[in-house]
Amino acid sequence: MATALATVVGNLYLVLGTLFFSTVALVTGLLDRSGNTTFRVGRLWSRGIVVTSGIELRSSHSARVSPDQPVVYMANHQSLFDIPVLFVTLPTQARMLAKRSLFRIPFFGWAIKLGGFISIDRDNRSGAKESFDAAVARLQSGTSALIFPEGTRSTDGRLLPFQRGGMLLALKSGLPIVPVGIKGSFEVQPKKSFVIRPGTIQVRYGAPIDLSGAGVRDRRDLTERVREQVAQLAGTEVVK
Repeated sequence: MATALATVVGNLYLVLGTLFFSTVALVTGLLDRSGNTTFRVGRLWSRGIVVTSGIELRSSHSARVSPDQPVVYMANHQSLFDIPVLFVTLPTQARMLAKRSLFRIPFFGWAIKLGGFISIDRDNRSGAKESFDAAVARLQSGTSALIFPEGTRSTDGRLLPFQRGGMLLALKSGLPIVPVGIKGSFEVQPKKSFVIRPGTIQVRYGAPIDLSGAGVRDRRDLTERVREQVAQLAGTEVVK
């Protein structure tokens, strides 16, 4: 009964709530070009998803992240619920990296563009370089980023190999990396499932990893280090 109710109410909110808050975000985005107000609207939208889907959300932080220090949050990705639970629990404002196709969605795409989300073009090599350079410049200007370094949602809950782009972005920007582990979202709603199963989702933030002195040559070692920490925080296995 709880699953059926959460599936109906949660998905209904996902459609109508997204339309409503996207419209609000469009208006606020036009009035506040910094994207800060749009991010707050995103938090409200996210809280609505958590509540209507019957989710009990818990979060913990290994270390305090200063709001004046931009960082790169790197989290595992198991479910559509990962985005809202992160938006609710993030200790600072951040802008998510999203594939360019999402920016073409009416209302939603327009809203995230005005909100300062960072577009990544994966299909066009020249466009990808241009968007990557723009993303680096954005982070160096003082913006925190939220990245799912696996590049897609896991189909079995295990941590997939990291794509190279997210780590290169962190290294080029020189910002500290905050590993994040999400546990329980796969059980709530795995990839390709319409059903929402109420449950508990835990979000654990690790201590920032300083990249001072690190370069592109350190990418592989750093990737493994961050991947191991994310897996530990999420309490999941790593796909070899």
